[in-house]
Amino acid sequence: MTDIDDFRRRLREELRKNREAFEGTYKSELDSLLGLSREEIDRVTPDATDLEVYDQLITVVKEASRTNVSQTELKTRIQELGDVAVSIAKKAQPLARLLV
Repeated sequence: MTDIDDFRRRLREELRKNREAFEGTYKSELDSLLGLSREEIDRVTPDATDLEVYDQLITVVKEASRTNVSQTELKTRIQELGDVAVSIAKKAQPLARLLV
C-alpha cells in the first residue's frame, strides 16, 4: 500500500467517524460547541492553551456522540480535561446543563 492509499483510507475512516458523531446522541451539544466564536473561547484564558483544550473537548464530545456514552460518562471525560475544558463547555448551553 502506498502512502497516498494509506492517507486516503485514514481520511475515509475519519470522515465516517465524523458523520456518525454529527448524527449521534450529542449532536446538539456538538453543534453548540462548534458554534462558539474564537472570542468566546479566548475569554477563558489569554494564551493558546484554550484552543488546544477546545480541540480536545470537541474530540471528546464527538466520540461520546458517536459511541452513545452516558451523560455521566461524558461529564466525567470533560472534567478530566480540566478547568479550562469545563469553562469552555459551560459556554455551550447544552453542555452547560450537563455540567451543573
